[in-house]
Amino acid sequence: MIAVAAVAAAYAIGSLTSAVVVSRALGLPDPRYAGSKNPGATNVLRLGGKLPAALTLIADVLKGTLPVAVAMLWLSGWPLMAVAAAPFLGHLFPLYSGLRNGGKGVATGLGVYIALAPPVAGSLVATWLAVAALTRYSSLSALAAAVSVPLWSAFWYPGSTPLLGLGVVLAVLLVYRHKDNIARLLRGEESRIGDKSKTA
Repeated sequence: MIAVAAVAAAYAIGSLTSAVVVSRALGLPDPRYAGSKNPGATNVLRLGGKLPAALTLIADVLKGTLPVAVAMLWLSGWPLMAVAAAPFLGHLFPLYSGLRNGGKGVATGLGVYIALAPPVAGSLVATWLAVAALTRYSSLSALAAAVSVPLWSAFWYPGSTPLLGLGVVLAVLLVYRHKDNIARLLRGEESRIGDKSKTA
């Protein structure tokens, strides 16, 4: 029962769309219907600037970190992995908007690993930064980090099947949510970090 309640609570928390809350509070356009139409920090940055984007990023990370940190007091193994997946799924498929108009899950996924496996989280940040420095593509950096989740999980926690399983699930979903970005990258139309384009 603890695991079921924890999963439900984590999903409900993950369903809170930080970009929408921040944008409404600061009088900005709804990021679900403006710019790239993605409710994430990158779109908020283009629509409102650095402060709203930073607030969105922090909130998205925390809604992954906090439920997992609390669940770790009572749960482990596969039940804990279910709780860890819940806020991520809530971000992608938010309960409060009919499972639609969710984000891509990068920040919330990072937040999950900050609580669950800090070495993996640090490695993911390093991967993102390295690819971003080389290419200036935020989406490509996110994809590289996503694909590396299972690899870093296996590297830092060899033999942990539950953690590896979670990594594979999150990686697949992250790549799927970036399918439009992948198509633009292949066409050479994806915007780079610092561009004013609304397609990222």
